[in-house]
Amino acid sequence: MTKANDIFEKVPAFDYSENAADTDPAAFEAVLRSRRSTRVYTDEPIPEEVMRRCLELTLLAPNSSNLQPWEFHWVRNAEKKAELARLCLGQPAATTAQELVVCVARLDTWNRNRKLMLEAMAHSDHEVPESALKYYRTLAPLAYGQGPAGIFGPIKKLIFWCLALRKPMPRGPSGKADMRVWAHKSTALGCQNLMLSLRAFGYDSCPMEGMDPFRVRKLLELPRAAEVCMVVSAGKRAENGIYGEQIRFDPSLFLFEV
Repeated sequence: MTKANDIFEKVPAFDYSENAADTDPAAFEAVLRSRRSTRVYTDEPIPEEVMRRCLELTLLAPNSSNLQPWEFHWVRNAEKKAELARLCLGQPAATTAQELVVCVARLDTWNRNRKLMLEAMAHSDHEVPESALKYYRTLAPLAYGQGPAGIFGPIKKLIFWCLALRKPMPRGPSGKADMRVWAHKSTALGCQNLMLSLRAFGYDSCPMEGMDPFRVRKLLELPRAAEVCMVVSAGKRAENGIYGEQIRFDPSLFLFEV
């Protein structure tokens, strides 16, 4: 019988392997270093096929337990797009953008996506380790379920605290606050994929937190459990689109070896 710790500690037996593709570090560094938050765009449109490709690549971002707690709303309706730019405080990064994508963290789709994972495993051509099945059948509901009105949150927090007295233990998510952090972390990883994909195709972007998230949620008719992480604008950078040189502080403030 599979023990709970085996899910984390044991390397499962499976019949799947995937070789890493050859990559070009210099090309990747060029994409990374040339990505800048662009504040003004030209009138040059982004081809629809490019935008669709970038959004598809967005969904390849790593995410927690592969539960993909995100949505990316490409706002194409002209009236909604103009209103969204206004809700982004009318900043040029929004008003001059060729495209706007609202990046949404979902606190409530984990169970639907958990079931989709189990369906995918059931239809897989490869043998799925029992530990993986047990994780999605048993542990995921315990980890992410918060109960009616979040009633399980404080109980889970106490249980985790007691168990952690004896061994390393995840401390959450326990309650809505933890679920918000959980969902926004994965969504932000997707946002990075979107911006790097746009740069790789020769276009630019700007992640905007300067907006009214409640009105944006209302504009898109999103449920209360959907929270706007950021709005990403996209287009071809104008000559005055970058406001200044990129400033990064001394690496010793942020990089440590222990």
